[in-house]
Amino acid sequence: MCIVEDTRDVMAIENTHQYNGIYHVLGGIISPLQGIGPADLKIDALTRRIPGSEIKEVILALSPTMEGDTTAFYITKKIKDFNVKISTISRGIPVGGELEYTDEITLGRSITARTTYEH
Repeated sequence: MCIVEDTRDVMAIENTHQYNGIYHVLGGIISPLQGIGPADLKIDALTRRIPGSEIKEVILALSPTMEGDTTAFYITKKIKDFNVKISTISRGIPVGGELEYTDEITLGRSITARTTYEH
């Protein structure tokens, strides 16, 4: 199951033709400054949807922002006791990007989440 903020994110992922599974649309992300809390999102529906299902992995496909990270952390805490693998989409340097212009957080995450080079 791929968890996304809204239907635009579903379309973006579908356009990659790299994911063939079900989605759960939250309807937003946790944003205290905008008055959006966990109760305003479809997180309870998510926690009811996983148990008893055939879902083996939950992919957190949320924006790499403070709000997205907060939402991912909250969801992880809510579903950690379910028998599912929890993963997140990769973050890093975009194709065609220049290292010298990449912010430190993105570059740091790219280093720690590096993948094996296959030739």
